Amino acid sequence: MAEQKMEFKTEINQLLDLMIHSLYSHKEIFLRELISNASDAIDKACYESLTDSSFLEGEKEWKIRISADKNAGTLTISDNGSGLTREEAVRELGTIAHSGTKEFLKAIQERERKDAVELIGQFGVGFYSAFMVADKVTVLSRKAGANDKKGVRWESAADGTFTVDDVEKETKGTDVILHLKADERKYLEEWEIRNIVKKYSDFIEHPIVMEVEREKESELAKDTKVTVREDVVLNSRKAIWLKDKAEITESEYNEFYRHISHDYADPLRVIHFKAEGTSEFNALLYIPSRAPFNLLYKDYKIGPVLYVRRVQIMDHCEDLLPVYLRFVKGVVDSSDLPLNVSREILQNNRQVEIIKKSVTRKVLDTLSEMKSKEYDTYVSFYKEFGRVLKEGIHFDFSRREAIADLLLFPSTKTEQDAFTTLQKYVEGMGEEQKEIYYITGTSLDEVMKSPYLEAFHEKGLEVLILLDDLDDFVMGDLAEYKEKKFKSVIKGDIDLGKSVEERKETKQRFEKLIELFKNQLKDEVKDVRLSGRLKDSPCCLVADEGDVDPTVEKLLKSMGREVFSGKRILEINPDHPVLAAMEEIFEKDRESPLLKEYIDILYNQAVLLEGSKPKDPGAFARSITNLMVKHAVKG
Repeated sequence: MAEQKMEFKTEINQLLDLMIHSLYSHKEIFLRELISNASDAIDKACYESLTDSSFLEGEKEWKIRISADKNAGTLTISDNGSGLTREEAVRELGTIAHSGTKEFLKAIQERERKDAVELIGQFGVGFYSAFMVADKVTVLSRKAGANDKKGVRWESAADGTFTVDDVEKETKGTDVILHLKADERKYLEEWEIRNIVKKYSDFIEHPIVMEVEREKESELAKDTKVTVREDVVLNSRKAIWLKDKAEITESEYNEFYRHISHDYADPLRVIHFKAEGTSEFNALLYIPSRAPFNLLYKDYKIGPVLYVRRVQIMDHCEDLLPVYLRFVKGVVDSSDLPLNVSREILQNNRQVEIIKKSVTRKVLDTLSEMKSKEYDTYVSFYKEFGRVLKEGIHFDFSRREAIADLLLFPSTKTEQDAFTTLQKYVEGMGEEQKEIYYITGTSLDEVMKSPYLEAFHEKGLEVLILLDDLDDFVMGDLAEYKEKKFKSVIKGDIDLGKSVEERKETKQRFEKLIELFKNQLKDEVKDVRLSGRLKDSPCCLVADEGDVDPTVEKLLKSMGREVFSGKRILEINPDHPVLAAMEEIFEKDRESPLLKEYIDILYNQAVLLEGSKPKDPGAFARSITNLMVKHAVKG
C-alpha cells in the first residue's frame, strides 16, 4: 500500500498545540511515558505468548532499548512487544480522539498549567508528550507473530497531519524515534537518560538497556585501556511488592504508585502485605488522594494488576476487588494461580475469592484505622471517595455494618463542613427516640431551611442530611443500624410528642374541613392529613413510606428515566393561623369560594416547598394577587 497522508482529529491537534507551546516544566516525563507504553506492549505480548509461542519469534528475553544518536540528533525507544499493524497505528496514534483526550483537554482548562504535565499519563495520552522535546516523531512497528516482515511507518511533525506507509521490519515490536529539537539535545546524554530512568522507571519489570562506551583493560596489551561499547541495564527491575517494607522508602512507594496509576499526586495511604496459608500472595495497594476524573464512568477500569509468580497476567483484574473499592490501585502477585489463567477461569476460582476477601478486609481495616487515628485525613479521603464507598451497602451484604461504620454525614447538629457518624448519632439519641432520622436533598443550605425539619429543630432532634443521589437507596438497603431503624423525615407519618388523645381531638376538630380538602384535591393527592412535623409552615407534601424519594425521582427524570410518580400526601399544620382562619370561614359558609381558593393556594405552596412547579403558575399568581388586593382593601 502506498504512503498515505492523513489529518489529525481536532482534539489531537489541540493536544499537540498544548504540548508544544504551553508545557515547559518537567519535560523529562516524555521518557517515562514512552517507556511505560513499551512496557505495556511487552506485557501484552508476554501474556499472548503463554498460549501462542509465535509471539516470541524465537526470542527468549523481553527488552526495552534506548538508543541515543548524537550525530543524527535522535533518541529511540524500542521494544520487542506486541507491535502495531497499519490499521492500529492509524487508529491509536492519529485519527480517533480516544483514551480520554477530550477529558484531558477539559481537565487542563480547569487546572493550573503546572499540573498539566503530570495529568498526561493519567489520561492515557502519554505518546504525544514526545512532541514536547521533538519536532518530528517516527514510529516503526511490526505486529508480533506476523507471518511476514511487513511493518508500518508512522510519522508526524505535529503540523496537523501524519503519514503512514508500509515498511520491512526484521524484528517485532515498536521503535519510537524522536528527532529532538536543537535545544533539547541534553536528552541524548547518558547521565540524563540514567537519571530519568532511575527517577521514573526503576521498577519497570523488563530490562531497560542502553549501549554505552566504556574503557576497559586490554586483554592483548598489559596496562593498556581500550574503548568498548556494551549494553548496560538502567533499571533495578526489583519487584517492589516482593521486597521487605523496611527496605522501601516513601519516595519509592510513591514513584511506583505513579507508574501503575498514572496519577500525578502522591497516594493517601500505602497497603503492603503478604498473605500465607490457604492462599499465598503479595499485595501492594494504594488509596489515592484524589478521585480520578472518570471514577463514575461506566468504562472505568477496576482492579489491581494481577501477576502470577512475577508474570503479569492482566492489568485490571476486576475479580480481585469489589466494585465499591474500585478507587484502590496496586498489584497482587499470586503463587497459586496458573500462568495461563483466563478471565473466565478467574470468575470461578476459589483462590481468587480467597484473595478478594483478604484484600477487601485489609482495605476496610485500613480505612477504619485511618478514621479512628487520623480523622482529618479520613475526611479528606471521604470527600473524594465516600460516594463510591456507600455502594458497598448495596453490593456487600456481609460487610454492611462495617461499611456503615465508615460513613460520614452532615447533620442538623454539625458545624459547617463537619460530619457525624452513625455511631455518634446513636450514642446521642434520647431514650424515647426509636429511629434514626434523615432527610435527602441537593444542598445543605436548602435542606437546613426545609419545613420538614421544623418540629425536629423545636424538639432538638438530630437529623442526618444526605446529599448524594444514591443516599435514599443506601438507607433502604441498610434498613437499620445498632437495632435502630432509619426514618426519612419527608416520607410517611411522623408524630413528635403529641399524645394519642391530643391527636384524636385535633383530628376530630378539623375532620370535616380536611374532607373538603380531600374532595377538592382528589385528582392531585393521595390523601390529606394533619401534620406532626410542621411548626411554622402551613403545609407540605410528603411521600408515602414505600414511595420513591422525591429527590431521587427528580434525578431519575432529569436523566430521562421513566419513573412511576405516586401521588403525594398533603399535610396541613393544625397549629397554623391559616387553618384557624379557614375553620372560621367553614363554620359560616361551607360553600364559600374563598375556601376553595385557599385550598388551591395551600396545595400549590406545598408543591413549591417540595421544589416542584405548580401545574398552572399563572392561576397561582393571580390567586395570590387577589388575596393581596382583598387584604389591602380590607385594611
